Amino acid sequence: MLVGAWQGAWGAGLGNHPTNPGGCMEQVPTGLAPCEVSAFPLQLALLYEEVLYTILHRLGKPEQHHVADAQELYAYVQKVGPHLPDESPIFCLKATVKEAKGILGKDVSGFSDPYCLLGIEAKSQEPAHPDHKKRMKAVVKDLIPEDQIHRTQVIKQTLSPVWDETFILEFEDTETASFHLDMWDSDTVESVRHKLGELTDLHGLKRIFKDARKDKGQDDFLGNVVLRLKDLHCWDDQWYQLEPRTETYPNRGQCHLQFLLTHKKRATTSSRTQPSYTVHRHLLQQLVSYEILQHQAGSIAWDGELSRHASTVLYLHATQKDLSDFHQVMAQWLAYSKLYQSLEFNSNCLLHQITSIEYQWVQERLRPEQKAELAESFQSLLTYGVSLIRRYRIIFPLSVPRSTERLQSLLRVLVQMCKMKAFRELCTLSPDLPKMVSSALKSGTTEWFHMKRQHLKPMSMEENGKALSRLLLEVVGDLQQFVPPSLARCQVAEHVQEQLREVDSSMSKPTAESLFQLYMNLQELYHMKDFLPKRDGPLALSNFHQWFKEAVPQWLQKAYTIALERAQRAIQMDQLTPFGEHNKHSTSTVDLSTCYAQIVKTWQQLNWPDPEEAFMIMVKLVEDMCKIALMYCRLIKERAEALSLSEQNEGEAANRLCIVVNNIKQLRLLILKLPSQLDWAHLEQRTGAVIDRQQIQNTLHNQLDSTVSCLDHEVQDVVQALATKQLCLSPCWLQPPCALPNAPLLSLQSIIPLMKFLESELQYLNEHLVQENFKSLLALLWHHTLAVLSAATAQQVPSAQHYKKLHCALKSLELCFHAEGCGLPLETLHTAAFLSLDTHLALCSATSRKLIQKYFSNRIQQQLDASSEKYGAVTIKALYRPSEQKLRVEVLNAVNLIPLDSNGSSDPFVQLTLEPRHEFPEVVARTTQCKRNELHPLFDEAFDFLIPPEKCRQEGACLLLTVFDYDTLGANDLEGEAFFPLCHLPGLDADEDQADAGRVPQTRLPLIHPKPTGDEILRLLESRKGDKEAQAFVKLRKQRAKQSKETE
Repeated sequence: MLVGAWQGAWGAGLGNHPTNPGGCMEQVPTGLAPCEVSAFPLQLALLYEEVLYTILHRLGKPEQHHVADAQELYAYVQKVGPHLPDESPIFCLKATVKEAKGILGKDVSGFSDPYCLLGIEAKSQEPAHPDHKKRMKAVVKDLIPEDQIHRTQVIKQTLSPVWDETFILEFEDTETASFHLDMWDSDTVESVRHKLGELTDLHGLKRIFKDARKDKGQDDFLGNVVLRLKDLHCWDDQWYQLEPRTETYPNRGQCHLQFLLTHKKRATTSSRTQPSYTVHRHLLQQLVSYEILQHQAGSIAWDGELSRHASTVLYLHATQKDLSDFHQVMAQWLAYSKLYQSLEFNSNCLLHQITSIEYQWVQERLRPEQKAELAESFQSLLTYGVSLIRRYRIIFPLSVPRSTERLQSLLRVLVQMCKMKAFRELCTLSPDLPKMVSSALKSGTTEWFHMKRQHLKPMSMEENGKALSRLLLEVVGDLQQFVPPSLARCQVAEHVQEQLREVDSSMSKPTAESLFQLYMNLQELYHMKDFLPKRDGPLALSNFHQWFKEAVPQWLQKAYTIALERAQRAIQMDQLTPFGEHNKHSTSTVDLSTCYAQIVKTWQQLNWPDPEEAFMIMVKLVEDMCKIALMYCRLIKERAEALSLSEQNEGEAANRLCIVVNNIKQLRLLILKLPSQLDWAHLEQRTGAVIDRQQIQNTLHNQLDSTVSCLDHEVQDVVQALATKQLCLSPCWLQPPCALPNAPLLSLQSIIPLMKFLESELQYLNEHLVQENFKSLLALLWHHTLAVLSAATAQQVPSAQHYKKLHCALKSLELCFHAEGCGLPLETLHTAAFLSLDTHLALCSATSRKLIQKYFSNRIQQQLDASSEKYGAVTIKALYRPSEQKLRVEVLNAVNLIPLDSNGSSDPFVQLTLEPRHEFPEVVARTTQCKRNELHPLFDEAFDFLIPPEKCRQEGACLLLTVFDYDTLGANDLEGEAFFPLCHLPGLDADEDQADAGRVPQTRLPLIHPKPTGDEILRLLESRKGDKEAQAFVKLRKQRAKQSKETE
């Protein structure tokens, strides 16, 4: 089988070899005997002979990565046959003595004058007796004939000599031969005086005495290197230890040697008739072609790595022929570049040869015929590579994996080749590679496009549109590679425009649909303009959108119809149950969202260039989406009503209303996202020069706001209906009082079922409504609850305990609806109705004394708010002494009093009382003197009141100053009242030292009158008939009200 493999290797390269350009020779059958090799063409037979000869006369120890077994190599090439020449070559060892280091210094100066003697001992059989070491230490002069000994130059006065001399040593048998090198110190006859002049230390003196004992002119031994040739590789380069003959100086330094085992006078026909370089190239080409075909047979692309067998054969042949590294690389380049034009393999394999040739290039190394051969290989590969680029769509199709990498690799090889010094020096006419590639791409593109156009036969407009779309898809896919798109774009534009001349507004729907796909493909092609260089004239596709202007209305109508029908089908299939575990809306909203997304995508796909026309398209799309939204609201409510009628279950009906509310809210969110999804801001920028911003506001924004308002109204209607259903399900005490004429008064016990109802129902609604809708429903229920409580409060019940229970119920409901921040916010709960009811219930549930205190608090606030002195004013000084618990009041004067007597004047005096009276029962009223006929009386009187400080801090505690007009016959007339809050007394919260009467400021209090109709507190006190204290207080305040000059 291996024999047949080699025969296959020779046969594989027949079509590639110059001797058989047509590749028409018959394949040699497997298993041919060696004698039948003569049937091969002459050149192949010679190569076959060359390979077998190379293996047979192998030299050196095998490298680690090479095949060591010769039989295995024979099996690779073929069994040894009679074609081998009987004559063996002359074996040569090419030895280079490079340098030495660390050698002994034998001269008086401490240096040596080293030189080397080297040669090959033909028979180096090592004896078995113990003195064989002496045999190895024998010097070259004693072992090798004088005519076979080679000598290096003498390097004067050094311990690190450098020779770099090469010698060719012939031998007959690697098994028995050995290499010998002796290093000597050259000594010349010198006078003692000269030697003493070079003396530097005691060692030098010892050397003088030693020289005196030896013969004149005798050289000193520095060391030797002995190597068996069978231990050497074909090529070796390393440092060897210099061995001594005695143990006196065991460390004698190292010598750097380089060996190459070669042939001379090879007996093969190729070696006798052709240069070594040419033979090696033919052999390399034959082996590489076989390696490539072997990989192709296994469906594996060849990566440039030769098998171990081929590498071994080529290595042996190159070393035996003594080919330089540069000539080996040249041979590889010529073989690989020629094979690349006939066999498929990775072009990256050529990069290594390009780099190596560039690195080692010296033109003088090549003979004229070699230069011509190299130049022809450059030109041939360049022509072939450009032809591949011209047909890149076929050679490197996108459908085949790694085609792009292969094309890039080819371009890289061509670029690097054209940059080589060898290419520039050998190719007189340096080609313009970018221009050649561009020209190839253009011509290839033209041919390809014309070929594709042949498939577009005359057909209907609909079929024509689809065919043009397919063509454009192929063009776009083609341009996404490395081809400049300008040529294809121009050809496509002309062809498409010619085909669309018959398009008008009466086109069929299928035609419009096919044109939309064509428009999108053209748009993608147009966007490739960014990759084009700048040009003066307009691009071929600059106004391509105008070709489709007649089809735009049908495109928009198609998008609207599809979205509308899908939304209608979604509503018909919707069971109005939550979609998913964490969602609170139903399936129809998902379909509606998809419909809107598709319309948005249509707008983005259109990307209409003309700004004014784009605005009109946007108006149409927004109008269609708003229509769909309103249609959805109507149909989803009808769907809920239909499902409820079929089941007759009020609870389920309420649940469906919850879903409807959530769906409409979700739709509202979709509508509000449209400005960002449709990018209105960018549209406004584009249309700024042709359309006024106010027009955009009046059309787009107002239309959207109107739709959102309609949706909000729909949500309110559904929430109101849902609240009504909840009220229908609620207990009787939550019904409006007018519907329950015989209902008992709301009691504390009735709050418990009310709270339970709210807890259960509101919890359910919270789970089934989105938060915003749930709060809207809560607000409606809250307003209704306040109305029920307000109606219960309006029923006249004299019991304060009853109102206290109602107030407790109101506070409990407030906490329930607020739900610790999870329900309605406090600002929503605290409506005007709530605040009024809360204030009213707080008053109704308070005691009479608390109401009296509240009354005086209100009068104090009225006093503080008073800014006008239309009834005059009174000025006082008040000081509280905590240590004495004494309040001292100085009434200074009154001013601008109103005249109450017939003479146009008054007789004023001031009455001082501490209010409320139940807080100061022990304190009697005090009165100033009466000042006759004065409207600006000066009293200047002081009064002391003994009161504890805590009484001054009570709610409503005040000093009431009442100014009367004294009448002799009837009741005194009221000039006005002033309320001074005791909590603001100077000295009340101060230290004793600070309570200084001299520094107490004067207080000017405007006089005020009570309102004649009274207020709510007085009415509440008056309703408490059994409370004498309340009745007495009301009677007193009514008397003051009768004298009031205030009007309504």
